[in-house]
Amino acid sequence: MAYKNFTVETDADGIALVTWNMPDKSMNVFTEEVMVELNAITDEVTADAAVKGVVFTSGKSSFSGGADLSMIKGMFSFYQAEKAKDASTAAQKLFDLVGKMSGLFRKIETAGKPWVSAINGTCMGGAFELSLACHGRVASNAKSVKIALPEVKVGIFPGAGGTQRVPRLTNAQDALQMMTTGSSLTASRAKAMGLVHQAVEPDQLIPAAKQMIKDGLKPVQPWDEKGFKAPGGGIWTPAAAQLWPAATAILRRETGGNYPGALAILKCVYEGLQVPFDTALRIEQRYFTQILQTTEAFSMIRSLFISMQELGKGARRPAGVPKSEFTRVAVVGAGFMGASIGYVTAAAGIPVTLIDRDQAAADKGKTVSEGLVQGSVQKGRMTKEEGEKLLSLITPTADYSAVKDADLVIEAVFEDRQVKKEVIEKVEAHMKEGAIFASNTSTLPITGLAKNSKRPADFIGVHFFSPVEKMMLTEVILGKETGDKALAVALDYVAAIKKTPIVVNDTRGFYVNRCVFRYIHEAYDMLFEGVPAAMIENVAKQSGMPVGPLSLNDEVAIDLSQKILKASIADLGEGAVDPKHMALVNKMVDELDRKGRKNGRGFYEYPAKPAKKFLWPGLKELFPQQKAEDVDPAIIRERLLTTIALEAARTMEEGIVTDPREADVGSILGFGFAPYTGGAISYIDGMGAKAFVAQCEKLAKSYGDHFQPTPLLKDLAEKGETFYQRFNPYPAEAKAA
Repeated sequence: MAYKNFTVETDADGIALVTWNMPDKSMNVFTEEVMVELNAITDEVTADAAVKGVVFTSGKSSFSGGADLSMIKGMFSFYQAEKAKDASTAAQKLFDLVGKMSGLFRKIETAGKPWVSAINGTCMGGAFELSLACHGRVASNAKSVKIALPEVKVGIFPGAGGTQRVPRLTNAQDALQMMTTGSSLTASRAKAMGLVHQAVEPDQLIPAAKQMIKDGLKPVQPWDEKGFKAPGGGIWTPAAAQLWPAATAILRRETGGNYPGALAILKCVYEGLQVPFDTALRIEQRYFTQILQTTEAFSMIRSLFISMQELGKGARRPAGVPKSEFTRVAVVGAGFMGASIGYVTAAAGIPVTLIDRDQAAADKGKTVSEGLVQGSVQKGRMTKEEGEKLLSLITPTADYSAVKDADLVIEAVFEDRQVKKEVIEKVEAHMKEGAIFASNTSTLPITGLAKNSKRPADFIGVHFFSPVEKMMLTEVILGKETGDKALAVALDYVAAIKKTPIVVNDTRGFYVNRCVFRYIHEAYDMLFEGVPAAMIENVAKQSGMPVGPLSLNDEVAIDLSQKILKASIADLGEGAVDPKHMALVNKMVDELDRKGRKNGRGFYEYPAKPAKKFLWPGLKELFPQQKAEDVDPAIIRERLLTTIALEAARTMEEGIVTDPREADVGSILGFGFAPYTGGAISYIDGMGAKAFVAQCEKLAKSYGDHFQPTPLLKDLAEKGETFYQRFNPYPAEAKAA
């Protein structure tokens, strides 16, 4: 029988090689069609007496990334549609739906013939769950092989048998660690944990897999054998009595209890190890059904899986503009930021010209890349040869005429209008026709900078975040005259360096920094009120933020906060800034020389390593503190999350951000806004505009008018709409419906 997504070839030894190779995808993914075909293949090889066993592998460089977007979307759409028809039966129908994949994998492992998974590349999520259902697993030891169950990162958990097979193959502690963090394993680590049987050279993968069958691999899983015991003895052992209370405490410490999917993993493993395997699968299926009904799962999957992929693939790219092929990029300004931009560009295989005021400064910029390469080589993330190739792509120079061959010029000089003006003029004197000029600025409006350009249609902003090599977000900022070609080139470049873009219309601070500084300024207000600094920081982290607002201010630099506030006053007048905020940063910077982490003194003290940073004790003298028991942590949480979400709503109302996907993804990738909410806009949609408006009005009465809900929010509340309905990012789908 012929299949669209698979080929089946049986050799002289009776071993069927099933190769997964979807013709219209760069990576194999599970779709409804794939599931139907795999079920048919299982029936075919089971019924064929000539087939002694099956080797399952991929025809692509990767094995599989797991479930497809359409399949994930389909589960939520199915449940919402069934709920609208009959709420009393919707959960049962969802339960039946989510059991299909698990049921198929169980069918494979109980069909009576040995299956071996030959893992040749990235093997994620459902693909690894399929591999776990095979009786044997062989993985290539190539560096490209990454094995993981990363579902927790998008709000769900391994729901196709993963929570039951992993802890029956390895000890419960390692199993919990792998699944609750979603971390990737190398082939050798997976073998050490007992999750794969062999790690072999890439060219030996299929022969080794076939040999397992020839050697008499039993078509029965260990847990289906009589007398099976889980590694470590299962739940009722002294070791387990120590593990489970600690595991629960650690999970609460790491997640603040904000991630239902992570907690469900613990429940699935703990309950599942106490019952027969088929019952354990039903327990997992029950919890998976529950998690799919949570706001957290819906919002996280939408933002961190679906929207991130859509934006990364160019959802906002103008149609009709040919895709850019970059032969050379020039970066002007070889300071730490510019040098890091040069590094990520070269890491993408694009030749880079790194320009600064003199050769010494340009050469110093290249040393940043040399340091990053050295670190990667030492950690085994890059070979010495790969590092040398990367560095060979970076050419430092003081000659501005070197931009003449660049398709894209990125300016990353000091955050000063006059300095940027001079650079723009120097660069344009040598830029070739059709090349695009991008300014990396964190706050200065692009339209104003573009006034210094003779070609404003080819002028755009590309705002990177530090450290560039780690931060996955870029803001692409449109000036009033920016053309479609400039936008397309900028988005193509961001895709080439493997980052996620959001497109933002021009305004002071753009999107991310506007939200970031609302977060920081709310912490200033709390300090003035006498809220203990430790409470501000700890509650922020318990709320799902990666760092507290005072710690974040230290990282971005308090003197940068001072410059931004001063620039706001200069451009917009004294009323644009809270005078108490200005006084605080002036005192910290000018009087106390506390500029943040960069000079080892800010809201925190930064002692020499290995000692950890700690809050500056002098804050208690600057701001007399209330007793901790008199401060409600729930109010701190509300204030910090609400002020950010409210600012995000303002940017959409003002037309700065026009797509809610970008507001959500930008808030999570840009400054780590509580990922379990799905982002700043999903935080509002998740509770409903009516409840959010009520929350804003309550906070405004006690903590200031900056919490007053905007007209748009009040209108959404009145009409019972969400941002994703009002600013629908899928208008074509809405028309089709």
